[in-house]
Amino acid sequence: MRINRYLALKKYATRRGADKLIEAGRVSINGRLAQIGETVNENDKVEVRPSKQPETYSYVIYHKPRGEITHSPLPGLFPIGRLDKDSSGLILLTNDGRITDRLLNPEHTHEKEYLVTTREPLRSNFARQMSNGVDIGGYVTRPCQVTTINHYTFRIILTEGKKHQIRHMCAALRVDITELTRVRIMNLRLGHLTVSGHRSLTATEQSTLLKSLGL
Repeated sequence: MRINRYLALKKYATRRGADKLIEAGRVSINGRLAQIGETVNENDKVEVRPSKQPETYSYVIYHKPRGEITHSPLPGLFPIGRLDKDSSGLILLTNDGRITDRLLNPEHTHEKEYLVTTREPLRSNFARQMSNGVDIGGYVTRPCQVTTINHYTFRIILTEGKKHQIRHMCAALRVDITELTRVRIMNLRLGHLTVSGHRSLTATEQSTLLKSLGL
């Protein structure tokens, strides 16, 4: 496999971050400096030389507005995961490639919470059907927590992240979504952060997040 994918799987960095490590001359394969795009196999000895300076990581909550394609408005930070163009809410921005796989790998079961508004009034059995798992085309979603707030709004907490999952679940139950907002990822909450606004994690939020991810 390519060296940047190997380093990403080993949790050294994202693929982009791995390329930067290679460019900085910090990666060697069998005792020689690695080159971007090079491939490795299980018999190769790959080493990453520590940085002379300790890494300074940043973690920022960003309120993505509806209609915007997921990106980072802050130089040097990248988004962990995505929200589709028609959705809004919490995006975590960081320069810490260590947490990418730990947050996004489907083997993990980190909670993500959403508020959803629908076009039609919700049926009395809607929450039960959603929470039990829904067939979204050959895949049945994991059981999840669903709470009806009013006739047109519900709260859902997922522990998986299939692409457009909530939209596909609602479509399977013949419910149209008019608004979808992510309000929480694990211990991180959107709160009253204004649309397009951002803030750094508090020391407690950062400590709790990293501890939950095993860092």
